[in-house]
Amino acid sequence: MGKTIFKSTRIAGAIVVTAIMFFPVYWLLITSFKSPYELRMATPSFWPDKFLWKNYIEAWNSAPFGRYLLNTITKTSGILILQMNVTLWAAFAFAKGKFWGRDKLFLLVLAALIVPTQVTFVPIYVMLSKVGWINTFYALIIPHGASAYAIFLLRQAFKSINDNVLEAARVDGAGRFTILYRILSPMAYPTIATLIVLTFISSWNEYFWPLVMTNSDQMRVLTVGIASMREAIAGNEALSFHLLSAASIMVIIPIVLVFFFAQKHIVSAMSNSTFK
Repeated sequence: MGKTIFKSTRIAGAIVVTAIMFFPVYWLLITSFKSPYELRMATPSFWPDKFLWKNYIEAWNSAPFGRYLLNTITKTSGILILQMNVTLWAAFAFAKGKFWGRDKLFLLVLAALIVPTQVTFVPIYVMLSKVGWINTFYALIIPHGASAYAIFLLRQAFKSINDNVLEAARVDGAGRFTILYRILSPMAYPTIATLIVLTFISSWNEYFWPLVMTNSDQMRVLTVGIASMREAIAGNEALSFHLLSAASIMVIIPIVLVFFFAQKHIVSAMSNSTFK
């Protein structure tokens, strides 16, 4: 009896927490289908009287969203390709390499986790400005070429792989490229998939860095574009909030889909990320 009560309480608690966390997304979704008249009603409704799909068309045409989307895809793809390759080689070196000061250097990499982006922003901005990279994809991609957290997570996955596998590959004549990309990477697939998802989400959602590194619509990304759209209708949000909601939903749909299909890999990678 006691176990049944405990299980029921746990399930009920999980449902309540899930509902609380999901409700803002639900409200954003239904708002994107409402009319301006429904938004001005004294008593808010929890379901649209009529689903207005044209809100999404209006939101798309209210700003150069096609350009914003292309810029976001280019930026996110560039960060994924660069960061994953740098992370793979760094994690390989820290996990399987044998050189003086390896563990001390790894501690320095971990120390980067405690340094907020705002601290390094000014010197990086100055450097990029001097080389003329402001308002270019170089400024949006290159500073994100390495991630201390990704190196840590992938190092832990590589360390869990027996060294005998690598020795056998070397005996067969495999070089470092073959060992890393054809042996270690497939064996650490859950962790790599998790890092791809996390990097995709953070890059897709990033706002601060693209805001300060770009200054024209030709280089704006989706997050900055929505903020610019909100500023353009400042003082008239009550009549246009349905368009802002529709634009926001279009931005988060790729993230939801990617997370939904990769969630099992995230759980698997997190369970193997203990410090070794």
